[in-house]
Amino acid sequence: MQCTNILTHYKMIKIKDLAFSYSKNNVFQNLSLSLIQGNVYGLLGQNGVGKTTLLKLLAGLQKSTKEACRVNGLHPYSRQPEFLQDIFYLPEDPESPTGTVNQFVRHNGPFYRGFDYTQFLSLMDRFEVDPGKKFRDLSAGQQKKAHISYALALNTKALLLDEPSNGMDITSKSVFRSIVAGHISAEQVVIISTHQVRDLENLIDPVIILDQKQVLLHASIEEITEKLCFHTEPQVPAEALYSEETLMGYSVVKANTGGVHTKVNLETLFNAALQHKEWFKEHFKNGR
Repeated sequence: MQCTNILTHYKMIKIKDLAFSYSKNNVFQNLSLSLIQGNVYGLLGQNGVGKTTLLKLLAGLQKSTKEACRVNGLHPYSRQPEFLQDIFYLPEDPESPTGTVNQFVRHNGPFYRGFDYTQFLSLMDRFEVDPGKKFRDLSAGQQKKAHISYALALNTKALLLDEPSNGMDITSKSVFRSIVAGHISAEQVVIISTHQVRDLENLIDPVIILDQKQVLLHASIEEITEKLCFHTEPQVPAEALYSEETLMGYSVVKANTGGVHTKVNLETLFNAALQHKEWFKEHFKNGR
């Protein structure tokens, strides 16, 4: 999903030659990315490649150098007030505050200049969660929906969501997709880190795949469909980059040599990229 507003040309997040380590564990080395307003980015990668670490670096919760990481022109780790009021990071398992959801939101929301309490109530209503209840009296799924409603209602320029659909039932995931699709504006960047790619397949665009300390793929859905085809076929063709057996035959990824655009299957795209890293590096420009 991409907005056509001219503001989408503004690169809100710029990462250049980022290096980061935990003790002796080198997570990133010379990682470069530019993320543009008006997009919902899908951040994919195997466990341990640094998806959560990257979100924390962007939020200023882990240390980066000023030269390596800038968000809206500011250094995240400096944690300046003008930076903090326009970015929000929602971890996979957020802590549940004491008191009611409503008390928490009314107390903390005003710290963010884009906060809209009416919008928060509307989102909670769509999720069918009572904001007057205490967090401890809500199920894990309801707590997650309350946190997501709060995060979206802050209307920050940068919104970082780590595995937001975890713990949601099928209906709630559908509502979440609908809310985010209708929520993103031309002035915002949303990054969703997920391994549940099927849950968010029709929402995220562009796609970022991290692998071995760097970016393996950074491309829009349009760019992906220009270079790859996704088919279900009775047999695996010789030119297939990746295939997996399904009840309908074989789900196949291959180079788009005929100029026919097909619907992207993010799960098979991800597996194909991991199996043919050099092909993907050669055919896609990454770290833009």
